[in-house]
Amino acid sequence: MCFIFCQKRKGKGRKLSNLIEAVYKGHPHQEDWEVSHQLAGSQGQFPLTQNVTVVEGGTANLTCRVDQNDNTSLQWSNPAQQTLYFDDKKALRDNRIELVRASWHELSISVSDVSLSDEGQYTCSLFTMPVKTSKAFLTVLGVPEKPQITGFTSPVMEGERMQLTCKTSGSKPAADIRWFKNDKEVKDVKYLKEEDANRKTFTVSSTLDFLADRSDDGAVVSCRVDHESLNSTPQIAMQVLEIHYTPLVKIISSNSWPEEGQSIILTCESKGKPVPEPVLWTKDGGELPDPERMVVNGRVLSISFLNKTDNGTYRCEAKNPIGRNSTEYVLIVHDVFNTLLPTTVIPSLTTATVTTTVALTTSTTTSATAISTRDPNALAGQTGPDHALIGGIVAVVVFVTLCSIILLGRYLARHKGTYLTNEAKGAEDAPDADTAIINAEGSQVNAEEKKEYFI
Repeated sequence: MCFIFCQKRKGKGRKLSNLIEAVYKGHPHQEDWEVSHQLAGSQGQFPLTQNVTVVEGGTANLTCRVDQNDNTSLQWSNPAQQTLYFDDKKALRDNRIELVRASWHELSISVSDVSLSDEGQYTCSLFTMPVKTSKAFLTVLGVPEKPQITGFTSPVMEGERMQLTCKTSGSKPAADIRWFKNDKEVKDVKYLKEEDANRKTFTVSSTLDFLADRSDDGAVVSCRVDHESLNSTPQIAMQVLEIHYTPLVKIISSNSWPEEGQSIILTCESKGKPVPEPVLWTKDGGELPDPERMVVNGRVLSISFLNKTDNGTYRCEAKNPIGRNSTEYVLIVHDVFNTLLPTTVIPSLTTATVTTTVALTTSTTTSATAISTRDPNALAGQTGPDHALIGGIVAVVVFVTLCSIILLGRYLARHKGTYLTNEAKGAEDAPDADTAIINAEGSQVNAEEKKEYFI
């Protein structure tokens, strides 16, 4: 037997298939043993394969290589041990399986439209003695379906709890779900994985739970599904939030230090959803007292020719179907600052009250009164005097005037002359004027005793 095994026959050796056929028939010929001799020299040959991963619906390429092959056959078989190709001969009737390359050093085939059932271990066999094999595992990735967001009702009231659920099915292995709000990832979420009925793929869901806030109005919430079958292009589902909330009100003033005679503009800014109705302006809890100077135009309140009566609390109120809100602004009108008043007004009025006559003093008082009661609207844009100081000056002028009148009256009463109260007696019966004078001469004797005084 050793001689036969080691003997070398001249000529071309036969293929391994002939040897297998002879062994199966039970009549090995001398030439078949010579083939065994050839195989004995090929004990160092091994087929080389590699694992393959393909997306469901794609095409898988299976390649088996032998670096040194002396005309030995190669074969591919599926996980069910069904022969797919023996050298260049197709053994299984499956239109999805095609021959890519067949030679003594390589056997490559392709499987198109791969399904999850094609996953498994494929075998490449090199028919030496003994037969050598190499395994290649075909992994089929299940593509997750496009995710959907459920649980959102529009609109949502501020303060209500929202639960959004993102769900995707058909992934293999299980897909990963991530939540984002305006491109900022939300970490605090719930994750659930369930196996599908085919026991190959998975259904994955994730829930985002939060309280609705006005800052979330218009925000874009997105659910992103990451999976190795998507080639770094995740599937995304988006939902725009609509939050309804009560108005937010703020008053902006155009003048930080309002003074008498100036103007001021108060703007009421209100933001809410739905959009607030036109705002309502009030002063000290009631209507605006002077509509001619206090003009409302939409959200703007304009007050012209400010004076002390405009001091008070102004309220702006806005409302929408969700509710109402208001804010207040306290207006304080300041006195007009003037440093020239003490050196120009006081000396003039003091001189007038001391050196003038009664008539002149009265005239000066009238002038001062006219100055103090001038229309405040006429002072707009000018520098006015201090009202307290003017009032004090007017009071002094009036007091001095009254005192002057009293003193003058007492002086006149003390210096009034005397006069006679009885006519000359006997003048009534005189025939002419000369006789009357002569008859009346004696009547002046007691004239000093008949005097009348004016008090």
